[in-house]
Parts: sequence; C-alpha cells; structure tokens
Amino acid sequence: MLNHLSEGPSSAPPLLLGPSLGTSYALWDKVAPELSTAHRVIRWDLPGHGGSPADLIRPGATVADLAGLVLALADSLGVERFAYAGVSLGGAVGLHLALHHPERVSSLAVICSSAHFNGAKPWQERAALVRAEGLAKLALSANDRWFTPGFTVPELVRDHRDADPEAYAACCDALAAFDLRDGLAGISAPTLLVAGRDDPATPPAHLREIADAVPGASLVEIPGASHLAPAERPEAVLTALRAHFGGDAKRGMAVRREVLGDAHVDRAQGRQTPFTARFQDFISRYAWGEIWTDGTLSRRERSMITLTALVAHGHYEELAMHVRAARRNGLTPEEIGAVLLQTAVYCGVPAANSAFATAQRVLAEKEGGAGA
Repeated sequence: MLNHLSEGPSSAPPLLLGPSLGTSYALWDKVAPELSTAHRVIRWDLPGHGGSPADLIRPGATVADLAGLVLALADSLGVERFAYAGVSLGGAVGLHLALHHPERVSSLAVICSSAHFNGAKPWQERAALVRAEGLAKLALSANDRWFTPGFTVPELVRDHRDADPEAYAACCDALAAFDLRDGLAGISAPTLLVAGRDDPATPPAHLREIADAVPGASLVEIPGASHLAPAERPEAVLTALRAHFGGDAKRGMAVRREVLGDAHVDRAQGRQTPFTARFQDFISRYAWGEIWTDGTLSRRERSMITLTALVAHGHYEELAMHVRAARRNGLTPEEIGAVLLQTAVYCGVPAANSAFATAQRVLAEKEGGAGA
C-alpha cells in the first residue's frame, strides 16, 4: 500500500493530494494543514519515495499503474469518491483518474503538470542514467528544476536524493509513455489548472493546453512560482484550491445572500478579520452550504424553526436578522406573529414578549432600510 498521511475530520469530504517525481508528501506541508480544516486530506507518496515501498512499481510502469495504486489506497480507507489535486506526475495521475474513473473523482486540480511530458526520449534517458548511477548526481540539479533562483526546500531535495533509484526510474518510464491529449475532452469533473509562471519543466503553455481542451476548465498562473508551486508559493496555491474545492462554501455564500440579503452579508464580510475568517468560512460552508441547502425542508419551514430556536435561547439580535430573512423567504407578518405566539407556549411569555418587540421593530422598518 502507498504510504500516506491523513489529516482533517474523517467525516469531511475527502481530498487526495499527489506528489511530484522525486518528492514525498512533504511537498504539501504548507498547504495540506489548511485544506484539512474543510476536507479529509489524504496525501500519498510515490513508490520508492518517502515511506512507500519501492516494489509497488516495476520497469515499464505506466501512469495507469500509479492510478491503480491510488484507487487501492482510497478503497482501503473507505473512500469511494474524492476530490483530487496533484503536482507534475501526481497531476498526470489525476488526469488519468478523471478520464478513466470519472465515478471516483468529484473535482480535479492539476498543478505544474501536463497532458504529455515532451516525449519519451528525455525520460528514457533519465531512467537509464538513474539505473546506472543512482540519484545523487541528479539531485544536485533539483533546485534549478524545481524552484526559482535563491529558493529551496532542503527536505524535498533530501527526498529526491534518498528515493529508490529503480522506483524513480520506473516513474520515469511512466512519464515517458504518458500522453493524454486525445482524451482531455472526455474529462467531466470540474477542473482547475494551476501553472507556475517560471516553471521550466511544465510551462504555462502546457496547462493552457489542458484548460482549452477540458470542458469548463479554468486556469490560474502564479507569478514567482516554478515547478513545485505548493512549496514555493503555498499561499497562492491554497487560495486557488480553496476557491475550486470549496463547493459548499461557494454554494453556501450564494444561499446566505439570498436569505439574509447582500447588505447584511457585505457588512459581515467587511468586518471579517484574520481572527474571524475561519468562523465566517464555517458559517458559509456548514450552516448555509450544507444545512440550508438541504431540500428536505423548505426555506419557509427553516425560517420558522430558526425563529423559534432564537427565541428559546434569547438571541434577539440574531432574531432581528432572521425576521428579515423570514420575510425574504415568503413569511407574512401574520405568519411570523403566529410563530412567536407558539413560542409563548413552549418558550415562555417573557421570551415571546421580547421577541414580539424585536419583530415589531423590524417589521416597521421602511422597505429598503437596514438589512432589508
């Protein structure tokens, strides 16, 4: 089984992260912990890299073989369907999975990768060199191939040097045989391409080629990033991945605006600070992106339940906000009054008295006033 590291709640949506040739899952060290606040992140090592056994791969291997190992890992963890992001060879694995196993991939991000890697010859030559001489010499040029001048991540360079030569060479065999250009139009998963603007190995034109061929795909170019963008520009990569994979947050923000109104949400977002940012994301993703989007109850019914709960706990500022929301969701003032009268029976007369005062103030607001 591929060596892997799981982070985040086991109940969260799964997100698999694939590495580049010569690296380990440490490539994602500056990105994965943040992604794990909203996902069950599973990052894995290539055969012979990091902690994965070298004998998982043989000479003449293909990207399909690596994709099979990733599916076996997902199966062992009980993960049926997952989002996927991969760098370089890890990105090629993602493209193969999305094309040949579309039922498994819910969303795809391909980072500093390609649908082909400049033909077979360079990779055949590299495989022969590594089999003959090992990785020490090749590791000396890792910084030039991976990062912009003056930047390095010593742990990743060490991973390159310590990888198993035979497994590394077999991964080169897989890159030599890989060419998915004719199949790109068949990828149906929502797809994001991320290019390092200074990447000499898979320059932006390679990512643009994929973006032009995959229906509905989008492309982000990151300035100041070379081939290992998640290590060199983690903030930019994280922003792109959050926007792409944060379906619940995006859907939730749309519903939040529909129910509460743009003015209220804009004020809430305007008050957001680094201290409150994760809480605001939680509200959009969980409360609005999962609960309020569940079609079991109508929005009218959800408004009635919410008004009752807020009265029960004495949250009158929130009650004012949700009286406005109830009107947006189609409740008449008479229906809101009936809900509050019901709370007098089950939550107490004093609580209902305060609730009626709050609701009367809100309902008396002129149309177009604060929070309308």
